Amino acid sequence: MTDRNSAQANDLPRAWSANAAEARLSHQVPVIEPSVRPREGIRIPKIAIDVFWDSPQVAASLDRMAVDRVMSGARVNLRQGGIAAAIDHYEQAPTPNLVVVESRSSASAFLVELDRLAEVCDAGTKVLAIGHINDIVFYRGLLERGVSDYMLAPVDPVAVIEGISRIYGDGNAEKLGQVYAFIGAKGGSGSSTIAHNVAWTIARRFSSGVVLADMDLPFGTASLDFNVDQGQGVAEAIKDIGRLDSVLFDRLLMKCRDNLSLLSAPAELNSHYDLEERTVERLLEVAQSSVPFVILDMPHLWTKWSRNTLVSADEIVITATPDLASLRNARNLVDILRQARPHDPPPKLVLNQVGVPKRPEIKPDDFAKALQLQPLAVIPFEASQFGTAANKGQMIADVSTKGQASKAIGLIAEALTGRQEQKSSPRKLFGLGSLLTGLRRKSGGGSAKKAT
Repeated sequence: MTDRNSAQANDLPRAWSANAAEARLSHQVPVIEPSVRPREGIRIPKIAIDVFWDSPQVAASLDRMAVDRVMSGARVNLRQGGIAAAIDHYEQAPTPNLVVVESRSSASAFLVELDRLAEVCDAGTKVLAIGHINDIVFYRGLLERGVSDYMLAPVDPVAVIEGISRIYGDGNAEKLGQVYAFIGAKGGSGSSTIAHNVAWTIARRFSSGVVLADMDLPFGTASLDFNVDQGQGVAEAIKDIGRLDSVLFDRLLMKCRDNLSLLSAPAELNSHYDLEERTVERLLEVAQSSVPFVILDMPHLWTKWSRNTLVSADEIVITATPDLASLRNARNLVDILRQARPHDPPPKLVLNQVGVPKRPEIKPDDFAKALQLQPLAVIPFEASQFGTAANKGQMIADVSTKGQASKAIGLIAEALTGRQEQKSSPRKLFGLGSLLTGLRRKSGGGSAKKAT
């Protein structure tokens, strides 16, 4: 859109402060239920967005969009009145980074309204239009006027978020790593062990860069499990979070195995680790720009920073043991995360330490029924394998690749990443062997049998 003076500006207009909570609707309206699916690669920058809605149903969807977890960095202000209200408002005020407008006008009237809106828009402002007209000629008219995107009402909250992501896409979305947060339903459930083994498996099987961040600062065990020196990784990174950049981040990493690096916990009790609510956000931003996968080994605690970190993660894995305390805590976690992440799939559930001799247990089917969540994996109690791995600083697959635990961890890694291990084809290997034999014969090497 052109600005009111047709001036060319290099900088975006100043951001507006807004409170999405103040824009909540006080009346009941039908809501378009968004499809719940993984939203890989969707990132919304820290921008100011003004929304001018014209129908209650669209207003409800946009309100839900504004409070979604991926919109946490944006400042969204919702107003009633459609394009007419936007025009009146911007005659006296500068425009934000993005203006979302809805109109129920006819095609010709809609285009006239957009022409008037363009006259009061500052340079650099982008416009996402929502209308009730499904016509290709009308759509071409919108493009000619510089509208960034057009969506047909009624709209899905997730679809609007995806539209904003496309508008501000800079080609770097694919480079941002996925964040997988692991948390135990209670202490001793084995969440850290599962997180460490999944991180190692992703790095080994898929030859992808992985950073494992041990967020249990006073008691973390990642350095023990990988048999590396204890470091100040996470503590040093968040000590002065404002100075953290990719160079400092790389310096704090400890190489564990091929493609796997560790941001270790100090595991010291000489300091207090009371983190601010948003402390981990910057850490994750830098980590995601560095590697395809970030594994968070979350401590078993509930604070503002831990809740925000879980809510912002791309996937959450809850590890539980088959007992009543784990069931209660897992149910509370699932409920609160479903509420905080309405447009995301529910957390993944891993049942661990199943089949301890002589211990009364809740059956996996009953556990799943109570949570209304099917376990991603059920890992049997294999004390010898887990104990040996822990004491030697090894992974489960180092001890045994054929055990049920090792296979279950592989399934978790594949389910999270959506990838599968590429195995060599016997046919291709046979063909290569035949080719080498043929080359030997042509060069006079004689029989492939070893001379005696």
